[in-house]
Amino acid sequence: MYFCQIPTDTRMRAVKFLLPFLLLIPAFISCNKDLNVDASWKDITVVYGLLDQSADTTFIKVTKAFLGPGDALTFAKIADSSIYPNTLEVRLDEFNGTSFIKSYPCDTITLHNKQKGDSIFYYPNQLMYYSKVVLNENYTYKLYIKNKKTGKEITGQTTMIHDFQVYRPQMNVSFVPNEYFEVRWDPAKNTARYQVLIRFYYQEWLTKDPANKHLRSIDWVAIPSLKIVDQNSTQQLDRFISGDGFYNVVGALIDTTSVLTRYADHCVFIFSCASADLNTYMEVTEPSMTIVQEKPAFTNIVNGIGLFSSRYTKKIDSLGISGNTRSNLKINPSTIHRGF
Repeated sequence: MYFCQIPTDTRMRAVKFLLPFLLLIPAFISCNKDLNVDASWKDITVVYGLLDQSADTTFIKVTKAFLGPGDALTFAKIADSSIYPNTLEVRLDEFNGTSFIKSYPCDTITLHNKQKGDSIFYYPNQLMYYSKVVLNENYTYKLYIKNKKTGKEITGQTTMIHDFQVYRPQMNVSFVPNEYFEVRWDPAKNTARYQVLIRFYYQEWLTKDPANKHLRSIDWVAIPSLKIVDQNSTQQLDRFISGDGFYNVVGALIDTTSVLTRYADHCVFIFSCASADLNTYMEVTEPSMTIVQEKPAFTNIVNGIGLFSSRYTKKIDSLGISGNTRSNLKINPSTIHRGF
């Protein structure tokens, strides 16, 4: 999982646009038995967007809350329930401090990759606003939305997460049973939470097609969530990953069905960084671990609801697999029957 698997390229599917539905729940809860829940509908704009300078396209999701007689889940499956019938004016304004630099208008596009089960809302087509703007980590970006029919204006603002240096791993990785592998990096400016995912690539030859090799991969979220208390700290971050954890994951996610042999190829370390607002949004939407189940809603959208924030994805690519790791894949109890 990447933070928030919020719209960026095909990762748009990771976003769960539940806020419009959740907003309507209080309307159904009242001590007044004569309440007419359909009495006075109000235009509530719902916005989701994450800026990431490592992506080549910025996507913004703009919908509206809906209300009507009957089952809300049924309405959620109808695109017209939450799509604005008229085109909105959507743009990104770029600032260096308080100095305005340039405006970037967002055009509309229909994506066709939303899958059944990704959320309770309609699929597979979804209307998005997008821009090919090259984002600058030193600038601030303001989102401006205007309903050209009603004149309503909605805004949001975010700073960008900065690039950072990774010191370990470099060149290659070695997972040793009963030992730990070090991951060390500089803090990224404007980051409140990190996640580190290891993508393990391996080659395999199928029994039915022994002449051709196939490159496969599995994902292991080795550091699920590292929250930062002092975002101004310059102290390097240092974490250790269990070598046994690597073999356990490989054994659990790779089977031996119709495989002649396998070969460990390389690893990619993917660092996902979340800004302060995105971290807060994640915290209020995470399951409660206490008896207090009710959490306050969070939004940083002016004259609407939702989230406009930033994230950053950094990859340490093509890391070689040590010979020791390849040998252990053959004999480790978790992977001994996985064909390596």
